[in-house]
Amino acid sequence: MSSNGHADASSAGLRESRSLTGSAAMALVKDAEEITRLIRQLEVPFEAAVIEWRVTNTSQDRTRGQVIPYADQRAYTDRLNTLFTPAGWTRRYSIHTSANFERSKDQKIVAKVLVTCELTIFGLGSHSATGEEWADNDNAGTAAEAQAFKRTCSCFGLGRYLYYFEGTWVDLDKRKRPRSVPELPKWATSEGWAQGLRPKALSKSNGACNGAKVHDGGSEAAALAKAIEGMAEPLGRGLYRGLLRDLARAWNPREIQDVSLLQKILEHMRAAERGLRRVEAALDKTGPEALARILKAIGLNSLERVDNLETLKRIVLELEGASESNS
Repeated sequence: MSSNGHADASSAGLRESRSLTGSAAMALVKDAEEITRLIRQLEVPFEAAVIEWRVTNTSQDRTRGQVIPYADQRAYTDRLNTLFTPAGWTRRYSIHTSANFERSKDQKIVAKVLVTCELTIFGLGSHSATGEEWADNDNAGTAAEAQAFKRTCSCFGLGRYLYYFEGTWVDLDKRKRPRSVPELPKWATSEGWAQGLRPKALSKSNGACNGAKVHDGGSEAAALAKAIEGMAEPLGRGLYRGLLRDLARAWNPREIQDVSLLQKILEHMRAAERGLRRVEAALDKTGPEALARILKAIGLNSLERVDNLETLKRIVLELEGASESNS
């Protein structure tokens, strides 16, 4: 692996060409200068026209949401086709399913669909990465496939800049869609990139690359930490700090480098956010008096004092039970 975090694409290109013969093999051998040029072109941000925004978190009243940008996988294939032609690269997928286990957010027994994508760019080498989705999602295979492909592309630098975005809070409409989206920072445009602008947190690898022995979880950990920080507002201080304390014995998610632990924390926080929404829905039927009685029974004076999922689960179930009795 070279010092900039990329696999040694020059030697990878030579190894790839050995499986070919004659002039075709010679055409795929790229020198170091050509490899550097191509990698730099892969790293250039997508045009703003192909960027979309996804709501990842919402406030408790659902009037505000945290959005991050992303690009459809067609933007990735278009860039590869432009730089290498459709004949200059190939990808291969393998699909697996995990064993069934209990999902923390709803205690449902379910498996995960795991899709591994191996991307080969002739003359540059190969990388692979894995995407995952819950098996009870009707589009699990498609979602996991797209995630795997994008993660693999980022190992070559394509789309990697998107990992460095911090979620931005915007107003939402009644259908939880952004009323407006943030303006892309200059470093996230092709013009700004050409001027040498880069995100402050730019690191050498996104941590999703396996095929060329690139393994640096720094960027993925940073992205997860940012997502966790975005949960502070919708959860409130009690739940946010309580989950960090119980799961990681930490107050700052940026201090945690274990990607699997960060994923677990984020999953628990999203489960807590769903629990709070269930509380709100039940309160519409019971009124605040029922919640006050439940909180008093467990020794709390407000919902903001709840700092763990077990207590929240108890409140949700009792409040929903009271709402059913009322109805």
